[in-house]
Amino acid sequence: MESVKYKRIMLKISGEALAGENGYGIDFDVANRIAQEIKEIVDIGLEVGAVVGGGNIWRGRNGEGMDRTTADYMGMLATCINALALQDSLENIGVITRVQTAIEMKQIAEPFIRRRAMRHLEKGRVVIFGGGTGNPYFSTDTTAALRAAEIEADVILLAKKVDGVYNKDPHKYADAVKYDKLSYIEVLDKNLQVMDSTATSLCMDNNIPIIVFGLDIPGNIKKAVSGEKIGTLISK
Repeated sequence: MESVKYKRIMLKISGEALAGENGYGIDFDVANRIAQEIKEIVDIGLEVGAVVGGGNIWRGRNGEGMDRTTADYMGMLATCINALALQDSLENIGVITRVQTAIEMKQIAEPFIRRRAMRHLEKGRVVIFGGGTGNPYFSTDTTAALRAAEIEADVILLAKKVDGVYNKDPHKYADAVKYDKLSYIEVLDKNLQVMDSTATSLCMDNNIPIIVFGLDIPGNIKKAVSGEKIGTLISK
């Protein structure tokens, strides 16, 4: 096994990252590249859980004028579509996967059962968690933090369309400053919004470090698990 810093990881992929340059829907060239990067770390012995956002299809907050609960459930279904797309890309290159959902849909996925998920991971299967937490008012960031705690992950890899955490939006402000390291309290106090406050607090309470990095650079996932300094590290 190659030198890696972690044994079991939780990979959080934003829905926007799956959309690629299209900005909407699923870019399967991007999905296939992400799958290949996941395969590389599975092949060296890492256990991988994954949560995919749904923002490339639907966000609960997009439902202006809608009942908030209904809009959030629509967002949960969007994450299931993305989970199946990622599963397909992984299995096309020989990576055995299981999709587990917080909302039961037994024809296409297993229900989330913690012990079953951990057994899949021990057997080298990638487990993709869809359907959010199964509850409205919670984001997929919170899902990633919750599932990471439940499966006893060593770290959360937060893959985004930016290469780390900045003091302000680097796409809008040329003078935005990137942080190399942050504490959970700094993220909350500065309201940096890299994750929502519920997810950040959950990681703080369970001492789960977070690495925020850009998914657009090939090889970044492997660099992150190998302990290379990329993106921004959030820890206590």
